[in-house]
Amino acid sequence: MKILFFPINIILAGLFFVFAWFQRNDIDPKIYSSPSFDSPTLDSALWFLFYAVIGLAFLLLIKKRIPIWYFILAIIACLAEMYLSGPGLWENIFGKKSFTMTGESMSGTDPRVELTREFFGAVIALTGVLFQWWQNKKLSA
Repeated sequence: MKILFFPINIILAGLFFVFAWFQRNDIDPKIYSSPSFDSPTLDSALWFLFYAVIGLAFLLLIKKRIPIWYFILAIIACLAEMYLSGPGLWENIFGKKSFTMTGESMSGTDPRVELTREFFGAVIALTGVLFQWWQNKKLSA
């Protein structure tokens, strides 16, 4: 099983590290209607860490199993972010303005656009963590 997962884990680890890298410039306070924290820099740093830890977990799964507490914390973090950014997605879908993921540009100056992106980022992260959990269970069998 480890041989089968090796290339998949390398690719997914690289993908999550790229996601983390893109977070380094996402510190513009104008894009948030209600950031997770008072500081957009902290919010961006937490997103960076969030994606980087998931990428690191993919690499760790190449060699060994991961403790269950990681999955519990990661799933809670994903669901919490989906809860926090969900109102922006709701407003984007059902609000007065038409749905968009780009706004006027990719800068995300419309708060509902940024929150929609964060919601889907959390969905992608949750999918990655659930795949890791499944993989972790397969390695123990």
